[in-house]
Amino acid sequence: MLDSIVFEQQGIPSASIITHLFRATGNAMARTWGLEGFRYLETQHPIANLTSEQLDERAAKLAPEVAQLLLEGQKG
Repeated sequence: MLDSIVFEQQGIPSASIITHLFRATGNAMARTWGLEGFRYLETQHPIANLTSEQLDERAAKLAPEVAQLLLEGQKG
């Protein structure tokens, strides 16, 4: 999240992806940096035990949302 926040503050489009269990943490980090409502994407937790194929499936499902966020930016 922090990398994405810093990139966006510098005018560089970015897309953060977190697992749903870290939603509160992501929101708190955005608030701390003065970016209430900072947009990010979520996937189901956990991911550490997924196979490469399963991670590829999740990435494929998120790819359109990543593209949309990058194109729309935080104002979207």
